[in-house]
This record gives sequence, structure tokens and C-alpha cells, in this order.
Amino acid sequence: MTLKEKITSDLKDAMKSGDTLRRDTLRLIDSAIKNSEIEKNKRQEGLSDEEVLEVMARAVKQRQDSIRQFEEGGRPDLAEKEKVELEIIVPYLPAQLSQQEIELIVDEVFATFGAATVADLGKIMGQAMARVKGKADGNIVREIVKSKLEK
Repeated sequence: MTLKEKITSDLKDAMKSGDTLRRDTLRLIDSAIKNSEIEKNKRQEGLSDEEVLEVMARAVKQRQDSIRQFEEGGRPDLAEKEKVELEIIVPYLPAQLSQQEIELIVDEVFATFGAATVADLGKIMGQAMARVKGKADGNIVREIVKSKLEK
């Protein structure tokens, strides 16, 4: 079963059970997947699991940004709704790497790159993000890379 099929199946189950928040969240994800299929002219064959994961990662990032903005804006009620949606989406993503695992990957990138300066941040980030694709938050990877470059 592909990831898209699992989401569709879970959406149907949420509709049958009357879980409106889960249903609405999964509908938003399903809609984002369909929009991505249209953008990439893949409506007939559909997206690969990797492409669906990219859509899901964008949805998670949007929710995290919304939570931060709502909390800063003094709207805990809206932040709480976003947190619940985030809890619904996250289980579909692969397990996230630990801080130590990310540091090991970044160290490998530095080893292949040799001596690096702050000017190489973009190149190193590109290599590191390619290796942790979907398994780590880019902000965490960026912080680790910056801390190693500053040493």
C-alpha cells in the first residue's frame, strides 16, 4: 500500500467514525497531494511515496510556522488546533533522526568537503539535506552546520 493509499484509507475511516478534525486534516493533505500531482503533470500515474513525503513535510512545516505565529500573536486557541493537526500528520512521516545521527551525517559531509568556511554553508547544507531528506528538520540541520562552521 502506497502512502497516498494509506492516507485515503485513513480518510475514509475518519469519515465513517465521525472524527471531524482527523477527516478535515486528511482532506487538506489529500488536496495538497492532488494539487502537487497537477503541478507536476502526474495526475494519471500519481506521485511516488517520496514526492508524497515532500508534500507531507511541507504541511508539517506550515503547521509549525502557524503554531509559532499564533502563540506570538496571543491566539492559543488557534495554536492548539494546529498542534492537533500536526499530531495527525506526523505519524505518516518517517522516523526523525536524533541530534547525534544528524551530527554524524554532517560530519561525513564535512569529511568529503574538506576544510569549509561560512561561505560554504549553502553547499554543505545541500549535501546534508540530500542525505537526511524527510528524516530531519532543515532548521536543526542548519544549526548543526553553522555551529561546526563557526569552530
